Amino acid sequence: MQTEGAAVTVLGLGSMGSALATALSAKGHATTVWNRSPHKAEALTEHGAVAAATPAEAVAASPLVIACVLDCPALHTILDPVADTLAGKTLVNLTSGSPEQAAETAAWAREHGADYLDGAIMTTPPGVGSPEMMFLYSGPRTVFDTHRTTLAALGDPLHLGTDPGLASLYDAALLGLMWAALTGWLHGTALVGAEGTRAADFTPVAVRWLGAVSGFLTTYAPQVDAGHYPGDDATVDVQIAAIDHLLHAAAARGIDNALPALLKTTMERTRAAGHGSSSYASVIEVLKSAADAR
Repeated sequence: MQTEGAAVTVLGLGSMGSALATALSAKGHATTVWNRSPHKAEALTEHGAVAAATPAEAVAASPLVIACVLDCPALHTILDPVADTLAGKTLVNLTSGSPEQAAETAAWAREHGADYLDGAIMTTPPGVGSPEMMFLYSGPRTVFDTHRTTLAALGDPLHLGTDPGLASLYDAALLGLMWAALTGWLHGTALVGAEGTRAADFTPVAVRWLGAVSGFLTTYAPQVDAGHYPGDDATVDVQIAAIDHLLHAAAARGIDNALPALLKTTMERTRAAGHGSSSYASVIEVLKSAADAR
């Protein structure tokens, strides 16, 4: 287990990289930073961070190197020329990418004698440093455990498994959930707003409803794992009838119906697949059908 205040290097000082370095420095870690544009390090050095002149100097300064740059090609542009200096280090890659890129980078790191964790940041820069914010990691458990204390300075570190691509896969899945939820909320806000209701008045009711929806997720998860969808709460047939009311109300008020229309189409495909009397969780069978057909 790494001790508190252990040295750490941060490569990349965009909005997120700067937030990472700030949180680490604030928690007492000896923090070395590097960025292609050196001026981005100025505010951090005023608060105790040390600016390295080159990537090689930055890597040499710490046993733990955290990278947060634009994309995977940018990461390799920085690290490929100094790859030999990574031997014996741990590289934690918080750069957004695909699960396949994570697997490739993990293999690349091993080839150069470095331990590797892939990660996903489940917050915006202002949330970095809060223990309520999730940081997802995948890779060897022993590597995660060694550096957990340092990683906890950034947020709540969750280890998902040894497959290096898991953090990126979860990231994509959770962002999809976020976008669907936010767009649903915005559609509902537009709908009630057409009758003069303010978003600030609708939102507390919506948030309370989302608490109930989270209960549906807990109920449906075992059904999904078992592939068995008892329709003892509300069947797909019932949901199709209900969404017609939403479509009618929105159309009557000039609200775009692309999202609920898509949802209804998906429900109808689920019914056509024989799940009309099943729970809403059975929609996953239609969602998986493209993969099954390959």
